[in-house]
Amino acid sequence: MLAQISKLLSSKSSLFVILAAVMAFFFPVLFEWVKGDAASIILGIIMLTMGLTLSLDDIRILFSRPLDILIGACAQYTLMPMIAFLLTQLFGLNAYLSIGIILVGCCPGGVSSNIMSYLCKGDVAYSVGMTTASTILAPVMTPWLVWMLADTRIEVDAIGMFRGILLLTLLPVTVGFFCNYYLGKKESYKSVQELMPGLSVLSLAMIVGGVVAQVKPQLIIHGAGLFFLVMAVVFCHNTSGYLLGYNVARWFRFSIAKRRTLSIEVGMQNAGMATVLATSFFANEEILSATPEAILCVVPCAVSCAYHSISGTILANIFSFRDKKR
Repeated sequence: MLAQISKLLSSKSSLFVILAAVMAFFFPVLFEWVKGDAASIILGIIMLTMGLTLSLDDIRILFSRPLDILIGACAQYTLMPMIAFLLTQLFGLNAYLSIGIILVGCCPGGVSSNIMSYLCKGDVAYSVGMTTASTILAPVMTPWLVWMLADTRIEVDAIGMFRGILLLTLLPVTVGFFCNYYLGKKESYKSVQELMPGLSVLSLAMIVGGVVAQVKPQLIIHGAGLFFLVMAVVFCHNTSGYLLGYNVARWFRFSIAKRRTLSIEVGMQNAGMATVLATSFFANEEILSATPEAILCVVPCAVSCAYHSISGTILANIFSFRDKKR
């Protein structure tokens, strides 16, 4: 029964994330506890679920296909940060909204991108390798890129972010990997693995709900205009990532399956990580007590959490529809 629930959650991930956001807006008390250390622990759980499904064969991919992984990682950590920065200038975003979308652009690929690659008949092994590589690089690349691109009015604690990402991502992924390595052949462990996708979706929904509960006062103050502005920025950022990722793969003459995978890997970011980083380093209690408006930096991250799941599912369905049409 739990396995079936997990399968339902993973197949309808965008729906559950949106439902959590709506519930948090109208009943914020349900999610007000998801902040600070609680949000960090939940992100750790998401990364642990990734590690628990990571095998030695997945690690070998990093060494057996170094050029493909290198091309993908370069596209991930150049295209998305630069697109985010350009959009902040194009839309004239204030410092806090700017740091939010820049954080999303500088984070590694999302775990759900592997599911989307599978759904659209992409190269799933390449997708897992890309996600693993970008996550391993995240402690160095994410703080450095945010420090380079952030508005000069925002203080960026790059060293603190480096330590935080190590603790919140690489540590739980590593623990999960070794659990899989030593326990992977046991039937009981395989049953646990089936529950991981659903647990990951629930954790992401809780993070989004916690963010919406925190930003509700600002959303009410600024009205619908703030939401639609952020939605437009997130749409342009995400769509540009899909298009440019696909064209980079085509330029390097990748197969159709690998083009689809690179498109999804570049376009879909780990917005859950961006959300936790935003609340930890740019909108914590100390900062908010002095500058309540700083909470705005979390809004692009929260919108990206929900929208990336929706757009990824739509893109996977478009690719599948093209296959059926052929």
